[in-house]
Amino acid sequence: MSLRLENIVNEINKLEPSAYYGRVTAVQGLFIEVSGIRSPLTIGDRCNVHTTHKKIVPCELVSFKGDKLLLMPYGSLQGIGPGCRVDVENAAPVIYPHVSWLGRIVNAFGEAIDGKGPLIKGNKPYFIKTSPPPAAFRDRVCGKVDLGVKAVNTFLTICKGQRMGIFAGSGVGKSTLMSMMAKHTSSDVSVIGLIGERGREAKEFVEDVLGKEGLEKSVLVLATSDESPLMRRQAAYVTMAVAEYFRDLNKDVLCMMDSITRFAMAQREISLSVGEPPASKGYTPSVFAELPRLLERAGPGASSGPDACGGTITGLFTVLVDGDDHNEPVADAVRSILDGHIVLDRAIAERNRYPAINILRSISRTMPDCDTPEEFALVSKARKYIAAYEDMAELIRLGAYKSGSNRGVDEAIFYYPKIEEFLSQKKGEKFTLDEGYRLLKEILDTPYTPPNAAKG
Repeated sequence: MSLRLENIVNEINKLEPSAYYGRVTAVQGLFIEVSGIRSPLTIGDRCNVHTTHKKIVPCELVSFKGDKLLLMPYGSLQGIGPGCRVDVENAAPVIYPHVSWLGRIVNAFGEAIDGKGPLIKGNKPYFIKTSPPPAAFRDRVCGKVDLGVKAVNTFLTICKGQRMGIFAGSGVGKSTLMSMMAKHTSSDVSVIGLIGERGREAKEFVEDVLGKEGLEKSVLVLATSDESPLMRRQAAYVTMAVAEYFRDLNKDVLCMMDSITRFAMAQREISLSVGEPPASKGYTPSVFAELPRLLERAGPGASSGPDACGGTITGLFTVLVDGDDHNEPVADAVRSILDGHIVLDRAIAERNRYPAINILRSISRTMPDCDTPEEFALVSKARKYIAAYEDMAELIRLGAYKSGSNRGVDEAIFYYPKIEEFLSQKKGEKFTLDEGYRLLKEILDTPYTPPNAAKG
């Protein structure tokens, strides 16, 4: 009862003594043209349009046209026409996260959409759009995150506070890999943003992937592909804001977004609508400005200063590459911002080896600082065998390579099938960090017998 009363008091305190309003003068495409509002508004401010169907449609100010405002709706334009009243929302776009949000599914406004009743609001507002902790005060990444996937835990070790991208074309398994990590992670809390995804996937993700145990320590933020570009973009911001709340509670948070490409597409739709000129492959300059503003919010918390906390946000962001081109504009921009990338290869997936991680094209930039010298040497040795085999793969398949002509290649041929089997993992399997290193060590400790000796 006290929590409900507290929520009521918070809502009363947010009421403004005065209000500004105007009227809709025209609707053009995705825009609502408004005049008559005398309040000093800025880009990004919120307004509410009262439709002829007695509904309220939240909108965002995206442009000015002389003394008129151009709004873009978060919902449908149905029922909006000339003469509809438009109220100015005085409060900045914020959410009020609470620990009770764990196990819940929310939309881009931070509202419950799982049918389990309303959410309890916390006392502290979190701005949907905000800046990351100052670089001078930020802590360093330290300690490993156990993601339960042995290929990632060993070859691409991820540290607390690191930001990693999962790059793949469609149908190669990036969502499946992300779901395995979400289920098996050792992090205190998981905040998962499904941005522009298919609507049917939400229930599948909750019931089949996370399960009851995984959901209890997770918050899902959902914006499906049929929702407006503003909703899809804001879902990414809200995902990060919820993660920041738990980070400030000194939690180690795993923040996952599927996918960052659809965030970029939503921003492109918005900016093209307001007349921003397209640049690289139709993406506007504002897309490449918004990407670092979003992604830099993940990472370690501040170790000193007024916002000091002991929590971290480890970021995992999937990137849908266009036509398997890993150098397309969004993929290239995201890769330059993050601390590493996991590349999923269609050719490996076609061999039915999942997760289809291309070890040689993937990298974790913080891995050398997190691994012990023994672990780093073990992984380096395995990488050497993979590289040696891949260099000679064509000759080996054609039967043109003669055994015994190069000891390094002979060793690679001996160990490569075993390493490939190690990299394979079923969806329901879980391997800890220690188990992964132990299994890899067992493979590389297997005595190598030269081909000639084997014949004798």
